[in-house]
Amino acid sequence: MKMNIKKLNTPKKVQDFLDKMPFNFEEKEENYMSPMRVLKIGKMHCFEGAIFACFCLQQHNIENYLMDLKVKDLKKDSDHTLCIFKINKYWGAISKTNHSVLRWRDPIYKTPRELAMSYFHEYFLDNGQKTLLSFSKPFDVWKRFGGKWATMEKDLDKIAEALDESPHINFVPKENEKFIRPAGKTEIKGAGITEWKKK
Repeated sequence: MKMNIKKLNTPKKVQDFLDKMPFNFEEKEENYMSPMRVLKIGKMHCFEGAIFACFCLQQHNIENYLMDLKVKDLKKDSDHTLCIFKINKYWGAISKTNHSVLRWRDPIYKTPRELAMSYFHEYFLDNGQKTLLSFSKPFDVWKRFGGKWATMEKDLDKIAEALDESPHINFVPKENEKFIRPAGKTEIKGAGITEWKKK
């Protein structure tokens, strides 16, 4: 897929591009593809979309970071990665997902924590159980790894691992765990809408 990165000069344009890109279901093996490989192969999942978005925003001097949303049990659910950005002192998020939830966030949040919290109620299993455990502090991929990763042929495993191991903050205070309500039937039904189908 050919794309002029210079044209993706706002978070909205980057999100629009991610929405048009087919989803990477990792049918053969787990991937953490670089922006260059994503454009070549023409598909991406959440981590690949987030790091692609960081690359685009960096080219236009828009403050950006990765944020990891970690689940309680990887056997039942999957972690999610966002590109978070800051404009006029407010935070927003670019997100690649195959579902009707866990998507874009407008830059209206005062802190990264406030932004992360907006995803908590959307993250649940088919039985309604809410599964988010923690969110990472803003992860500066540029400070940690420079920019060579953008054109790498090999997978970005080291970045994914460093993000996973970075400091995380729990969503739910221990004393309030018993008060968390499962998602309702209508919420579950709405979240079941998907954008791309596995071949």
